[in-house]
Amino acid sequence: MASVIDAESFLAIDIGSTTTRALLFDVVDGTYHFLAAGSAPSTWAAPFHDVGEGVHLALTRLQEITSRPLMDEGSRLILPTRPDGSGVDRLALTLSAGADVRMVIIGLLEEVSLASARRLASTTYGKVVESLGLNDHRRQDAQLDALLQANADFFILAGGTEQGATRSVSKLVELVLLALKTMRQESRPKILYCGNQVLTKKLKEVLSRYTEVFAAPNIRPTFDQEDLTPAADALAKMTVSLRGQQFGGLSGLGQLTATPVQPTATATLRLMRFLSELYDPAKGVLGVEVGSHATYLAGAIGGRERLKVFRPLGNGLGMEGTLERISPADVARWVPMEVSTQEVEDYLWQKSLFPATIPATATTLAIEQGLVREILRYAAQAYLEDYPDCAMTFEPIFAGGAALAQTGSPVQSLLMLLDGLQPTGVSTLFLDPYGLMPALGAIAGANSLLPVQILESGAFQNLGAVICPVSDAKPGTPILKARVVFEDGNEVKVDVKQGSLVPLPIRHGQSARLYLEALRGTEIDPRRKTAGGFKIVGGLCGAVIDARGRPLNLPAEPNRRRELLLRWTQALETRRPV
Repeated sequence: MASVIDAESFLAIDIGSTTTRALLFDVVDGTYHFLAAGSAPSTWAAPFHDVGEGVHLALTRLQEITSRPLMDEGSRLILPTRPDGSGVDRLALTLSAGADVRMVIIGLLEEVSLASARRLASTTYGKVVESLGLNDHRRQDAQLDALLQANADFFILAGGTEQGATRSVSKLVELVLLALKTMRQESRPKILYCGNQVLTKKLKEVLSRYTEVFAAPNIRPTFDQEDLTPAADALAKMTVSLRGQQFGGLSGLGQLTATPVQPTATATLRLMRFLSELYDPAKGVLGVEVGSHATYLAGAIGGRERLKVFRPLGNGLGMEGTLERISPADVARWVPMEVSTQEVEDYLWQKSLFPATIPATATTLAIEQGLVREILRYAAQAYLEDYPDCAMTFEPIFAGGAALAQTGSPVQSLLMLLDGLQPTGVSTLFLDPYGLMPALGAIAGANSLLPVQILESGAFQNLGAVICPVSDAKPGTPILKARVVFEDGNEVKVDVKQGSLVPLPIRHGQSARLYLEALRGTEIDPRRKTAGGFKIVGGLCGAVIDARGRPLNLPAEPNRRRELLLRWTQALETRRPV
């Protein structure tokens, strides 16, 4: 663990699809603090095709904000800090920019190795464009044509349990080899092999004559066991390497970093794994971000990492992919004023053309917030389907992205998360308004003290403690008795009915002990002991009991639905503790 006496300043740069951000961390009064952020449009795409210009503009903005010189006369980053205080000591770099990584997955059985390979592919910023397995009924020439026409960046080759099948995997390798021989050298995909380790040496000898081959431990070592983490790390490195070939300026920056360059979602996952060791390991920690082009959920629970990147699925550049998954009618359900489905669709397509625009009216703000809810609902459902060993009972949950953090009020941010993720049990929701999650995840590998102190500094906004019981009772039926005992001995009792959203009278920063009594078979939290009470701390929205049911269903009748949406917001806004 780093010593504060020898503390080093850190600069973290995140290169996103639309925005490049530079974040500065340094010691103030003996403790690490987040000082400021500078941002600029990303320049990885045309006409620049070079990330350096966006980084330079972001650093220039950061210099203006902090009055701290970070670049020399030649616009080069000053590393390490000079005696006059200019520059920084260490650099961390994350990125999510770039076109979709195109991947072909190759395995044996659809329900086993191919399913694991598909989950592995979803840990990076790309899409599966072709899959090939033993049950593929196409003729060999058709399979070969499919591999050639995929125009893939990566082939992910899996299959065979440890000490298991070799002949079937070898047969697939022969097809891959034939495809590589047929392709031009410059268009050959990189290979990630994560199957039966008995074949690793021979496979690398054969395929590495034609392309770069990466090997990782078997993602399916036994029929019933899956371990994606080592292969996901290898896939992240391959993605960064690919971006270095696609973008100018990235390789030069990568040579200056104190830790390896990481994809943004991977870096956030590293932070969640780090935090899972500090919080309740039985419940785990979740990080979620809704971006312009992609959305991801990164969870760590009981030592298991669970990452899923949805791309394209965003509220800006990824709108076309978003509208393939989410209908404008579903978005319109969340708008508490009268608006047609066509108006919603027109606005969302307009947003795709100008992703940096900010909602100008209450209606367009409600449309964007409705879209965020549906993105979160879609992502959470798919995440839990892929990882059935998880449940939305994480504590705490961290949320980032401009759509969540920089529009509306804390109450609106809280409601978007509750309506979208639909957590259950007891949790605390934190907002990441400055985009610190990936930066802290990247830095943690070089300095484990800095992320802890930043978390304790208040850089993340505590939206509030939330209690989400699950009950089969009819709406209006009492399902929970709550007793709030404050530190001065005063207490408040609250009766909670099914279908209600109940704010508790706990102020921001105020501690209290909460005692809950479940009625009629209500489940409070399957992964937390609530008997005897437990301590909670109020956030910006205090503390809230969400007894609206899971899954959350909205009335079909428009007027009744809009009235209910307004009532939920007013319940939290008007009774929000100061």
